[in-house]
Amino acid sequence: MDETPHENAAELRIRPSQGPTDYAPLAAIWRSAVTATHDFLAETDREEIESTLESDDFPAVWLDVAELDGRQVGFSGVLNGNLEMLFVDAGRRGVGIGTKLLTHAIEEHEVRTVDVNEQNAQAVEFYMRRGFQVVGRSETDDAGRPYPLLHLSLS
Repeated sequence: MDETPHENAAELRIRPSQGPTDYAPLAAIWRSAVTATHDFLAETDREEIESTLESDDFPAVWLDVAELDGRQVGFSGVLNGNLEMLFVDAGRRGVGIGTKLLTHAIEEHEVRTVDVNEQNAQAVEFYMRRGFQVVGRSETDDAGRPYPLLHLSLS
């Protein structure tokens, strides 16, 4: 997932979430990104995770929204210095949105750690190329599902 500057990158704006009014568009971005990058995820698990995004997951983190020409194209969620989520609309991947969201999270929210699905090789490479290193591994995700997590820390 090589992110290079795009001619529209200057128009990209990162703003705090406006709360529940942002949640449906962000869930759609999540769905688009997961469909493109999480082919290892069982459909029932994807549906279970998606069903809690708006009610549980989004309200639990500091959400920042990336907008391009006024339209949501990505988001990040941070809790206590950990990047809990970073997703970019599948049709907008590879143009620098993820990098800008990550840089914002590091600079504005002091992010130093992130957990990544081991099977999501593109995401692992994305974080490693931006200075993160593997510091641990879990056999399951936070909910006990059989998706190993790599624990990364900014070096």
